[in-house]
Amino acid sequence: MGGSPAAGIQGGSHSGCFHSLDFHFMSSASEEKDITDLLLEDKMNTTNCITRHKDLFENKVLPALYIFVFAVGLLLNVWGIKSLLHNWKKLRIINILVLNLGLADMLYLLTLPFLIVYYLKESKWIFGEPFCKVTRFCFKLNLYCSIGFLTSISVYRYLAIVHPMRIKGRLTSTHCVVSSVLVWIFVSAQSIPDMFFPKHSENTTGQCYDTTDLKNVEKYLHYSLSWTFIGFFIPFVITVGCYGHLTLVVCRSNTVKRNQKQQILKLMVLLLFLFSFCYAPYHVFKNLSLYSRVQFTRAICPTWNSEVFIAHQASRGLVSLNSALNPLVYLNVNKEMSDQLKQVFYQGSQSFRRLFESRSSSVPVPQSEEEAVSPL
Repeated sequence: MGGSPAAGIQGGSHSGCFHSLDFHFMSSASEEKDITDLLLEDKMNTTNCITRHKDLFENKVLPALYIFVFAVGLLLNVWGIKSLLHNWKKLRIINILVLNLGLADMLYLLTLPFLIVYYLKESKWIFGEPFCKVTRFCFKLNLYCSIGFLTSISVYRYLAIVHPMRIKGRLTSTHCVVSSVLVWIFVSAQSIPDMFFPKHSENTTGQCYDTTDLKNVEKYLHYSLSWTFIGFFIPFVITVGCYGHLTLVVCRSNTVKRNQKQQILKLMVLLLFLFSFCYAPYHVFKNLSLYSRVQFTRAICPTWNSEVFIAHQASRGLVSLNSALNPLVYLNVNKEMSDQLKQVFYQGSQSFRRLFESRSSSVPVPQSEEEAVSPL
């Protein structure tokens, strides 16, 4: 199967591909890039390396999921940030990290409407290449800043509970502000190279790549693997290590109250869920998808190409859910916000109950069988 695409390209003089190639070689450098992409796409069709269900996932599933994430994530993050700012004077050290987590989510959520339009228009980007790069940059900034702040929260909880005397009077809000700024700077610096990869296809497809075009995919794979190790794997190991040891200490301790133990264990489960359910699948299948595209440029079509593509699209949807799930962290680290949310739900249920009772009491009850069946 690996030899057919090369033969298809070399023997395609009667198909008109080389006539198009000769024409484009007389054009500008950007047009040369476009014809290269088109030939690579033609190679995929020649090898039957066509991804099944591509339209279903990109044009139906992803937009629907993004709409849900945008609505739920925007509502919860606005509420969470508002609550934190309202109680600014009462902010504890950990809440500074949570506030930055919310800001990172908001940055990504505000780009979702443009991605929703993009996928609803069958993957045709109409907002220009610069904004395409900005949108993809904001996604990476949100993803790795979220991982960074969640890891920082894990380290802080570990130090505060396992080594309280060592950090007493030493760890201040200034340290948290500085660490937050460092997370923003580090992630931004690591994400900037992504903007130098081509993101926008100028040919008839008009795509906005979440990675890059086929011509640069091998270089992007190396960049992606380094980001996976630095931005995901190392923080994941730190988080698991902190909460693994923390769980042992808390379970053996007789001084930690039961409700505090439950709160710690809930946060541990939530963070491990975010890493294993949202972040891990995305990094695994993104790199496998990039590798399959690299193989494709070498005239090889992996037999697992379609399965990896579907898994990668599903993982993109899952990783976007982190912006809607991160507000749950607010509730686990801030008792006041948790109490406020319970109060809101209680008031809402009471209002709904009163509305239902008032409507029920306003409906006339038939006094007789004749009155019940009467149209008047």
